[in-house]
Amino acid sequence: MKTISIVAVLLLIASFGPMTVQASDWENYEIINQLLTLTGPSAPVIQGNFVIFTANSSLRRVGISFAHEDFRNVYWFRQLAITQDPLNAPIPPGQKAPDPYIDSGIQFYVHEVPPHLRELEYRIVINGLWTVDPSNEMTRRDPVSGLSLSVLHLPPRPLRPNPLSTMPEGLTFTYRAAPGELVTVGGNFNRWDPFMYEMREGPAGVYSIMIPLPPGNYQYVFFHRGQRYVDPNNPSRIYARDGSAASVIEVPN
Repeated sequence: MKTISIVAVLLLIASFGPMTVQASDWENYEIINQLLTLTGPSAPVIQGNFVIFTANSSLRRVGISFAHEDFRNVYWFRQLAITQDPLNAPIPPGQKAPDPYIDSGIQFYVHEVPPHLRELEYRIVINGLWTVDPSNEMTRRDPVSGLSLSVLHLPPRPLRPNPLSTMPEGLTFTYRAAPGELVTVGGNFNRWDPFMYEMREGPAGVYSIMIPLPPGNYQYVFFHRGQRYVDPNNPSRIYARDGSAASVIEVPN
């Protein structure tokens, strides 16, 4: 069994172990599962509303900037470290415990694509030098600056139904994961109990539950494989001082 942890300065995004997940905008089952399948740097991977960019971990520092933001922001890649079982192997007397984290050879950045875009234009900065993406053969010359840009064409994206629907009898929560999983939901409406509300699967990989809730403002997370996940389809969130996040929904009067 392979587990994954995403290592960055002062931030551990996810770990398929007993550690609490610190939520981020792109964090959902599909993205984490895609990261688990990576065996090395590759061309950009489109996953729903997100794009995963990768580079070799041997590069000192890699960043990316996008034309739709007028190249105002630089997003720095993060190292991808993996651990492999057995994690609790006995340590011979007098020997130092080995570092459980192994360099995967990959650093990455996950970008959420604005709904109106049909392609991404971007540039990569590698060790302080701006260039096109070496993993993407599609480029274009900017007629204004004369610089070469990397281009990624995006497939049509169907409108996704809102997974939260308020009905007279309550609030319906929906979550996507692999088929045959145990998924629950909890929040300030049940004192964050991770066991009280088990979601039912149907169709395959789609889990939902309707909870009778009176009008009010509610915070919630999904519990899956021992981890906490914010709702990837609900942009409304609240953050605690420790960096953990919860999704927020309001049931109107």
